[in-house]
Amino acid sequence: MTYPPPAHTQSPPDSPLGRALLRAPVWLFRLGLGDLFVGRFVLLTHRGRHSGEPRQAVLEVLETNDVTGAVLVASGFGDRAQWYRNIRHEPRVLFQVGRRRRRGTATPLPPEESGRVLAHQAQKRPETVGALMRALGHDVDGDPRVYERLGADPHHGIPVVRLLPDHPPGPRFPRVTAR
Repeated sequence: MTYPPPAHTQSPPDSPLGRALLRAPVWLFRLGLGDLFVGRFVLLTHRGRHSGEPRQAVLEVLETNDVTGAVLVASGFGDRAQWYRNIRHEPRVLFQVGRRRRRGTATPLPPEESGRVLAHQAQKRPETVGALMRALGHDVDGDPRVYERLGADPHHGIPVVRLLPDHPPGPRFPRVTAR
Protein backbone atom coordinates (compact mmCIF):
# COMPACT_ATOMS: atom_id res chain seq x y z
CA MET A 1 0.00 0.00 0.00
CA THR A 2 1.37 3.41 -0.93
CA TYR A 3 0.89 6.27 1.46
CA PRO A 4 0.77 9.94 0.44
CA PRO A 5 4.12 11.74 0.34
CA PRO A 6 5.54 12.82 3.69
CA ALA A 7 3.67 15.67 5.34
CA HIS A 8 6.37 18.19 4.52
CA THR A 9 5.28 17.87 0.90
CA GLN A 10 1.58 17.57 1.78
CA SER A 11 -0.47 20.72 1.49
CA PRO A 12 -4.00 21.62 2.48
CA PRO A 13 -6.51 20.85 -0.28
CA ASP A 14 -6.71 23.40 -3.07
CA SER A 15 -9.71 22.04 -4.98
CA PRO A 16 -13.07 23.73 -4.27
CA LEU A 17 -14.60 20.46 -3.03
CA GLY A 18 -11.61 19.67 -0.81
CA ARG A 19 -11.69 23.14 0.73
CA ALA A 20 -15.47 22.95 1.24
CA LEU A 21 -15.17 19.64 3.08
CA LEU A 22 -12.36 21.00 5.23
CA ARG A 23 -14.45 24.10 6.05
CA ALA A 24 -17.73 22.25 6.82
CA PRO A 25 -17.10 22.12 10.60
CA VAL A 26 -16.65 25.93 10.65
CA TRP A 27 -20.22 26.30 9.37
CA LEU A 28 -21.51 23.89 12.01
CA PHE A 29 -19.93 26.07 14.72
CA ARG A 30 -21.40 29.19 13.10
CA LEU A 31 -24.85 27.58 13.12
CA GLY A 32 -24.55 27.17 16.90
CA LEU A 33 -23.87 23.44 16.73
CA GLY A 34 -20.48 23.61 18.44
CA ASP A 35 -21.83 21.39 21.22
CA LEU A 36 -21.68 18.48 18.76
CA PHE A 37 -17.89 18.78 18.98
CA VAL A 38 -17.45 19.70 22.64
CA GLY A 39 -14.15 18.40 23.95
CA ARG A 40 -13.16 17.12 20.53
CA PHE A 41 -12.77 20.20 18.31
CA VAL A 42 -12.12 23.91 18.75
CA LEU A 43 -13.08 26.79 16.45
CA LEU A 44 -10.08 29.11 16.20
CA THR A 45 -10.58 32.67 15.00
CA HIS A 46 -7.33 34.43 14.10
CA ARG A 47 -6.19 37.37 11.96
CA GLY A 48 -4.81 36.98 8.45
CA ARG A 49 -1.15 37.99 8.47
CA HIS A 50 -1.45 40.00 5.25
CA SER A 51 -5.08 41.12 5.21
CA GLY A 52 -5.67 41.57 8.94
CA GLU A 53 -9.13 40.08 8.35
CA PRO A 54 -10.58 37.47 10.71
CA ARG A 55 -10.02 33.88 9.59
CA GLN A 56 -11.35 30.65 11.08
CA ALA A 57 -10.24 27.04 11.32
CA VAL A 58 -11.62 24.05 13.20
CA LEU A 59 -8.87 22.01 14.87
CA GLU A 60 -8.85 18.76 16.80
CA VAL A 61 -8.28 19.15 20.52
CA LEU A 62 -5.35 17.13 21.86
CA GLU A 63 -5.67 18.10 25.52
CA THR A 64 -7.55 20.54 27.72
CA ASN A 65 -6.74 21.90 31.15
CA ASP A 66 -9.91 22.62 33.12
CA VAL A 67 -8.07 24.76 35.68
CA THR A 68 -6.33 27.15 33.26
CA GLY A 69 -8.74 26.73 30.33
CA ALA A 70 -5.78 25.95 28.03
CA VAL A 71 -6.36 23.86 24.92
CA LEU A 72 -3.63 22.05 22.96
CA VAL A 73 -4.00 21.62 19.19
CA ALA A 74 -1.63 20.37 16.49
CA SER A 75 -0.86 21.72 13.04
CA GLY A 76 -1.15 18.62 10.87
CA PHE A 77 0.29 20.48 7.87
CA GLY A 78 3.12 21.86 9.98
CA ASP A 79 4.29 25.37 9.27
CA ARG A 80 2.51 25.36 5.89
CA ALA A 81 -0.95 25.65 7.49
CA GLN A 82 -2.31 29.17 7.05
CA TRP A 83 -3.76 29.32 10.56
CA TYR A 84 -0.37 28.37 11.99
CA ARG A 85 1.42 31.04 9.96
CA ASN A 86 -1.17 33.59 11.04
CA ILE A 87 -0.89 32.89 14.77
CA ARG A 88 2.90 33.09 14.52
CA HIS A 89 2.43 36.61 13.13
CA GLU A 90 -0.44 37.64 15.47
CA PRO A 91 -0.92 35.36 18.51
CA ARG A 92 -4.08 37.09 19.83
CA VAL A 93 -7.01 34.77 19.06
CA LEU A 94 -10.59 33.89 19.91
CA PHE A 95 -11.31 30.21 20.44
CA GLN A 96 -14.52 28.33 21.01
CA VAL A 97 -15.00 24.89 22.56
CA GLY A 98 -18.66 23.87 22.42
CA ARG A 99 -20.53 27.14 22.96
CA ARG A 100 -17.94 28.68 25.25
CA ARG A 101 -15.86 31.42 23.58
CA ARG A 102 -12.64 32.77 25.02
CA ARG A 103 -10.15 35.44 24.02
CA GLY A 104 -6.56 34.44 24.49
CA THR A 105 -3.12 33.81 23.09
CA ALA A 106 -1.91 31.05 20.75
CA THR A 107 1.65 29.95 21.49
CA PRO A 108 3.54 27.21 19.64
CA LEU A 109 5.19 24.86 22.12
CA PRO A 110 8.95 24.34 21.96
CA PRO A 111 9.75 21.42 19.60
CA GLU A 112 10.73 19.00 22.37
CA GLU A 113 7.49 19.69 24.26
CA SER A 114 5.47 19.23 21.04
CA GLY A 115 7.15 15.84 20.67
CA ARG A 116 6.24 14.80 24.21
CA VAL A 117 2.60 15.87 23.70
CA LEU A 118 2.30 13.88 20.45
CA ALA A 119 3.90 10.81 22.06
CA HIS A 120 1.48 11.07 24.98
CA GLN A 121 -1.49 11.35 22.61
CA ALA A 122 -0.27 8.31 20.65
CA GLN A 123 -0.27 6.29 23.87
CA LYS A 124 -3.70 7.60 24.91
CA ARG A 125 -5.43 7.17 21.53
CA PRO A 126 -3.18 4.95 19.38
CA GLU A 127 -5.68 4.12 16.63
CA THR A 128 -6.92 7.68 16.15
CA VAL A 129 -3.51 9.33 16.24
CA GLY A 130 -1.90 6.62 14.10
CA ALA A 131 -4.61 6.94 11.42
CA LEU A 132 -4.25 10.72 11.39
CA MET A 133 -0.46 10.54 11.03
CA ARG A 134 -0.71 8.01 8.21
CA ALA A 135 -3.32 10.18 6.44
CA LEU A 136 -0.84 13.06 6.64
CA GLY A 137 1.84 10.87 5.06
CA HIS A 138 3.88 9.97 8.13
CA ASP A 139 5.05 6.39 8.46
CA VAL A 140 4.28 5.56 12.09
CA ASP A 141 4.50 2.19 13.79
CA GLY A 142 3.15 3.03 17.24
CA ASP A 143 6.58 3.68 18.74
CA PRO A 144 6.32 6.79 20.98
CA ARG A 145 9.80 7.87 19.85
CA VAL A 146 8.48 8.29 16.28
CA TYR A 147 5.82 10.69 17.56
CA GLU A 148 8.38 12.53 19.68
CA ARG A 149 10.52 13.04 16.58
CA LEU A 150 7.50 14.26 14.58
CA GLY A 151 6.62 16.86 17.17
CA ALA A 152 10.22 17.90 17.72
CA ASP A 153 11.08 18.39 14.02
CA PRO A 154 10.78 22.17 13.50
CA HIS A 155 10.90 21.94 9.68
CA HIS A 156 8.88 18.87 8.69
CA GLY A 157 7.10 17.93 11.89
CA ILE A 158 3.77 18.58 13.53
CA PRO A 159 3.96 21.52 15.91
CA VAL A 160 1.63 21.69 18.90
CA VAL A 161 0.05 25.03 19.88
CA ARG A 162 -1.29 26.07 23.30
CA LEU A 163 -4.44 28.24 23.27
CA LEU A 164 -4.47 30.01 26.62
CA PRO A 165 -7.46 32.17 27.60
CA ASP A 166 -6.91 35.63 29.05
CA HIS A 167 -9.06 34.66 32.02
CA PRO A 168 -9.25 31.14 33.49
CA PRO A 169 -12.74 29.64 33.29
CA GLY A 170 -13.34 29.72 37.05
CA PRO A 171 -15.46 27.29 39.04
CA ARG A 172 -18.36 25.62 37.28
CA PHE A 173 -20.58 26.00 40.34
CA PRO A 174 -21.20 29.09 42.46
CA ARG A 175 -19.07 29.31 45.58
CA VAL A 176 -20.86 28.57 48.81
CA THR A 177 -19.91 30.96 51.56
CA ALA A 178 -20.33 30.30 55.25
CA ARG A 179 -22.57 32.63 57.22
